[in-house]
Amino acid sequence: MTTPPRLGLLLDVDGPIASPVSRTIAIPSIVEDLVALAAQGIPVVFNTGRSDAFIREQVVGPLLAGGLASGGRVHAVCEKGAVWCSIDPRFDGGMSAIEVAEDLALPVDFADEMRALVADTFADVVFYDETKRAMVSIEQRVDVPSATFLARQPDLDARAMDALVRRGYGVRRLDDVRAADDGSVTWRIDPTIISTDIESARTGKDMGAERALELLAEDGALPATWRTVGDSRSDYAMADWLHEHGYDVAHVDVRPADGVPETPYPVLTAPDGVIHDEAGARFLRTWVTAP
Repeated sequence: MTTPPRLGLLLDVDGPIASPVSRTIAIPSIVEDLVALAAQGIPVVFNTGRSDAFIREQVVGPLLAGGLASGGRVHAVCEKGAVWCSIDPRFDGGMSAIEVAEDLALPVDFADEMRALVADTFADVVFYDETKRAMVSIEQRVDVPSATFLARQPDLDARAMDALVRRGYGVRRLDDVRAADDGSVTWRIDPTIISTDIESARTGKDMGAERALELLAEDGALPATWRTVGDSRSDYAMADWLHEHGYDVAHVDVRPADGVPETPYPVLTAPDGVIHDEAGARFLRTWVTAP
């Protein structure tokens, strides 16, 4: 019987792996350590809201250039569970065929309205992400200061909300803790520090975790011990799902300024106020050298 790996990793991308400023892997040791962990047989799954196109360009490309070996257990779950694939140098471009849960995709007419809204009203601060297959993402331009984007974001979010309500859908903002989901919510608006994502209410980092373990179950034994890594409160759902399903898990919060909630599992943060990809890099190096 195959011995389970000593550890499994579920990694958000923006923040812990890619810089939220440059939107690229800016710290070389991150690539080095991801390649080393995969070579040790550690399952590595990127559980992200990003598109498969972003992962191909900003994550898979650097991993291949960094020497990612064939046969590792590396996967990507994109768009919060709606899109997924495997990562290996044997595949064309390093990625397997893309799988899409079409039932989680937003209506085409809504996507068209949001695309036009960006072009007509918000193009000076954001762009419409044409690479998304299921969700709609409107992202801050890299040449625009964060404060400028965040000042305009509430108006953008309100217009997206109105467009969905006009179509008769139940919708809520992910950050509205007062809005209980009674089953009538179809779509969800998730404002992040660099984007507004509009997505199926069924998706989330918990769905991504479930999808990740389904992928890993096809290529070997599942670890009993996990580390999940993220930069927002919604990323805790990865650890929540694993804990609820009996796994030993600790969550790494690389941007704890939002507040660390009470959890039934340990929450780890980097010392000295280190955040984002610098914090992610420190933890990856620890896991590479762990016995």
